[in-house]
Amino acid sequence: MNDRHHADVLIIGSGAAGLAAAIQLADRAHVIVLSKDSIDGGSTNRAQGGIAAVTGPGDSPEDHIRDTMRAGAGLCDEQVVRYAVEKGPEVIDLLMDYGLLFDTDSEATFHLTREGGHSHRRVLHVADHTGRAIEGALTQRALEHAGIEFLIGRLAIDVVTTGKLGILPDRAIGAYVYNRETDDVELIQASNIVLATGGASKVYLYTSNPDGATGDGVAMAWRAGCRVANMEFNQFHPTCLYHPHAKSFLISEAVRGEGGRLLLPNGDSFMHRFDPRGELASRDVVARAIDHEMKRLGADCLYLDVSHRSADFIESHFPTIRARCERFGIDMTREPVPVVPAAHYTCGGVLVDRHGATDVPGLYAIGETACTGLHGANRLASNSLLECMVFAHSAADHILGDLTSGKPRLPDAPAWDASRVTDSDEDVVLSHNWDELRRFMWDYVGIVRTNKRLERAYRRIELLKKEVHEYYANHHISNDLIELRNVILVAELMVRCAMSRRESRGLHYTLDYPHTLKRALPSVLSPSADPWDVLQPLADRRSRAKS
Repeated sequence: MNDRHHADVLIIGSGAAGLAAAIQLADRAHVIVLSKDSIDGGSTNRAQGGIAAVTGPGDSPEDHIRDTMRAGAGLCDEQVVRYAVEKGPEVIDLLMDYGLLFDTDSEATFHLTREGGHSHRRVLHVADHTGRAIEGALTQRALEHAGIEFLIGRLAIDVVTTGKLGILPDRAIGAYVYNRETDDVELIQASNIVLATGGASKVYLYTSNPDGATGDGVAMAWRAGCRVANMEFNQFHPTCLYHPHAKSFLISEAVRGEGGRLLLPNGDSFMHRFDPRGELASRDVVARAIDHEMKRLGADCLYLDVSHRSADFIESHFPTIRARCERFGIDMTREPVPVVPAAHYTCGGVLVDRHGATDVPGLYAIGETACTGLHGANRLASNSLLECMVFAHSAADHILGDLTSGKPRLPDAPAWDASRVTDSDEDVVLSHNWDELRRFMWDYVGIVRTNKRLERAYRRIELLKKEVHEYYANHHISNDLIELRNVILVAELMVRCAMSRRESRGLHYTLDYPHTLKRALPSVLSPSADPWDVLQPLADRRSRAKS
């Protein structure tokens, strides 16, 4: 078995961001793309709604920028927003060059949908499976390229840096990788590493994300010495299918964009009481409204009704959603669909510049893993696929410039040492900790928060960290252990950011500080900082001396 690989660029993650970067790089570099499962196993493949870009009459980049900034509640970086929006049409042209066929209307122009927070119809789509279509086009292009090597069924454990080896200046030089098939650890050395691992919504009990959304890239970047930002802003998609066997299947925001109405169990509409935009308010507003009404009524779910549209219209626009609903005995052409909010998107992440570069030279982060400044305190619907494509290309161009100037000489990293660990006979500890973490994060760090809830979560996280650290230090690693180690760390970062924000803004709503401050500041955490710098401001925190 080959337990050591070499490449110019290692890309960890095979979603839209990872594949787009790989394709851009492969003509001039040897690229290894790492995938946990199959190539199409990530969140991109689940994206239903579409990709936002200015292509329609009456729309403008300024309007798209304004909508994005408004959704971001004052925390967006306007220069980054402008850069992404202005690159939108180029991204659409590129995807079409890759063979993607967006839906068109009878005049052969793009059929555009409108989603929450958008002032125009500007969301291009392929029926209700746009992510799957984009992933398919990128995958085919990548598989055809001789410069791209895929390593499937691999889970990255940690980034290797020269600093960890006692060699300065610090830079990323590779990664340790767990081979799920052979149960061995491999070393991949590369002069540049791109983290494109997606988000961290698996930290919550209810999520629209795949099982692999465990925040691996954020955790690895933090352990490598990178700052993270805005981790308190977890977007809860307002409408996931409520059914015991649906496994949090998403009901696209485009359903509301095409006239779908949210209803109480008695059939009354309610969104007009929370926002003048009604069902087309931004996701944070809609999710909070649904959560409020469910708690007020003691209801298990609310309902989304689009049955006033024709069956032909529903079938042509939402074939995937209709088929999934019918599988569970729900005919959305005749009756409302039961829905609940679920954790959907991590708006914060690894702090990067416009090129996706982190604090560690040679280490990049793109897509949902990164905090670019595009989303601020709340992501505007369908800006995620746009971000993946735009910043994948920006990072790739920056890496190519680095490679052109001369590849750095990389010291040989040591092989993974498992000589002092043993097999564990207590795997029940992992499953128990997984369940406990996701339940208290849902209860205490969910759509509505308080100081007491956050403190409860933090105390429990500290206990879990100690248990998992001991387990990791003494036993052979496994898939569940690696992901649990990562998701506990990410949960801690989320809670620490939430504790530091003494206001309600965007996706972070706390009953203790319901008002929004005039000045918007990001929540930035550094691995070198004392956690007490963040925790001390809480009024009910015990004194440092007593703790």
